[in-house]
Amino acid sequence: METPSPTPLLDRANSPAELKKLDRSQLPQLAAEMRREIMDVVSVTGGHLGSGMGVVELTIALHYLYDFRDDRLVWDVGHQCYPHKLLTERRDRFHTLRQKGGLSGFSNRHESIYDAYLMGHAGTAASAALGIAIGDRMLGKDRHSVAVVGDAAMGCGVAFEALNHAGALEKQRLVVILNDNRWSIAKTVGALSRYLNQVRSGTFYNRAKEAVHHVIQSIPLVGKDLDAGLVEAGEMLKNIVVPGHIFEELGFRYIGPVDGHNLDELVTTLENVKQLDGVTLVHVKTEKGKGVPGSESRYDRAHAAKPQPKKKAEKVPVEPCVLQPVVPVTPPGRSWTEWFGDSLIELAKKDTRVVAITAAMPDGTGLMEYRDTFPDRFIDAGIAEQHAVAMASGLATSGLKPVCAIYSTFLQRGYDQVFQEVILQKVPVVFAMDRGGLVGEDGATHNGLYDIAFLRCMPGMVLMSPKDGPELREMLEFSLSHPAPTGIRYARGNAPGHGEIVGWHGKRKPIELGKMEILREGSDGAILAYGHMVQPAMEAAALLEKQGIHIEVVNARFCKPLDEQGILALADRHDRVITLEDHSIRGGFGSAVLECIAEHGPVRAQFQVMGVPDEILEHMSRKQVLDYCGLSTEHIVARFLAERRAPVR
Repeated sequence: METPSPTPLLDRANSPAELKKLDRSQLPQLAAEMRREIMDVVSVTGGHLGSGMGVVELTIALHYLYDFRDDRLVWDVGHQCYPHKLLTERRDRFHTLRQKGGLSGFSNRHESIYDAYLMGHAGTAASAALGIAIGDRMLGKDRHSVAVVGDAAMGCGVAFEALNHAGALEKQRLVVILNDNRWSIAKTVGALSRYLNQVRSGTFYNRAKEAVHHVIQSIPLVGKDLDAGLVEAGEMLKNIVVPGHIFEELGFRYIGPVDGHNLDELVTTLENVKQLDGVTLVHVKTEKGKGVPGSESRYDRAHAAKPQPKKKAEKVPVEPCVLQPVVPVTPPGRSWTEWFGDSLIELAKKDTRVVAITAAMPDGTGLMEYRDTFPDRFIDAGIAEQHAVAMASGLATSGLKPVCAIYSTFLQRGYDQVFQEVILQKVPVVFAMDRGGLVGEDGATHNGLYDIAFLRCMPGMVLMSPKDGPELREMLEFSLSHPAPTGIRYARGNAPGHGEIVGWHGKRKPIELGKMEILREGSDGAILAYGHMVQPAMEAAALLEKQGIHIEVVNARFCKPLDEQGILALADRHDRVITLEDHSIRGGFGSAVLECIAEHGPVRAQFQVMGVPDEILEHMSRKQVLDYCGLSTEHIVARFLAERRAPVR
């Protein structure tokens, strides 16, 4: 006898067309089955859990009413789209989530016709959906554009710019759904959050309005005429029930708040909204992490889940190497982010002028303990990197020492402010750029591959990257004493600690502006490594040593200013030098070295640059993507051997 399926309705709803065949009374059960499926898969693959679990009912309602093969649905950030993927012909591949060759952890227009965008950053969905809607009107297309925006993302400046524009347009059809769960990755901050909390706790405006009209119309003889004459009754009621009503002031028709977990209410509301022209904002209340055990007690509402450990190590094919690799020392589990957070606390205890700033990422950037230790010297700017950077410049101008902890990929959002408010003012802001380099399963939207290129062109900027955790602490201390803007780049994952870099047992040299550090001497060539790529460089040198090949390994430390004298001396000591970095090969550390050689050459050595190829990389594990990019220890060895065999002319 066959065991009954635990998800009988989901088995019948692999596409929106199949979903529409279900009775509305079956939809709550479908929601429960979808949550079970998401939990089962994400507990194995890892991924963003809380955000998707909170929008299950909303996703069902949207697909029950719209046809997003033609209509357009834009998810802000995109990490909450797991329920959307289950209902859009991808359930059979859902177990491949965030795996190489599998489904992306975000919405991805290259993956499905149902996805309008490859979206991984917050705040831009309303702009994108508005652009689609305007384009459709110009081209005479009759379809709907819907943007789902979180309450934290609604605080982004670009989101307000989109609302401001949309609200001023006439005869423009656009629906913006405000997914109000009061959380980003951390608790939502700001005046908008406080306003939405007031709306949440008050009477439902639309229900109250209907009730008043019903009471007036029930008055014998004069009720209907009286109601028709009270054109301003709704406006009066609105100002009483929800003071200010910011969205209608911007020109949107406001509907809500709606219970985001009541499917009957959701479907009815969205069914009515679908018939409306103009721009409409639907305020939907949801619970982030709904259905995740223990999410109520967790500060992050189960934002992300780590995968369960695999029983066997994953085998990844790599280019053959003639050497048998040595087993590297495994870091004890302390991440670069933890080294940063602990170091900043230590330094802040010594200097009361140190202030930490994050853009809605207190945990991701390692600042939770700092926040609890120094609540008066911690600022969460919300999902507003532009504001965070500009504010940091103001703090520096006032005499404080701001440390802006932002992921490399998100600092791109504050690029103009880095130049206008920091570089031009020549103020000492410290940029702690977490997740610099290849991040693995989060893929193209989150890889931090361009920070060297977009920052080293800025006059006065100092850029550095540590080889291990202790050096990160030393660089942070150096930056806090330097009178100009500085940037420290470090990776995702674990950092080597004291004495944990293979083959290096030397004495630490103090950080000196623009000076590199020789870690290993050798006469058969050199590897000039930047940041966390020092570890694989040392591992490669250890492998080559077994073959009687002696490689010098240099820790660059600085990308700007470069140690030009050190580089030129290195180039005159060797026939070949390989530069090594976890950054785009275009415009990165290797490019800076080649510019130095071009300016001061000729030199004895031939230079080869090893970095990330100039292409958009799909999501895969960090080990897989390093292998793909040719940046693993084995690839470094193979590259050096191949270059060594080539004749020198």
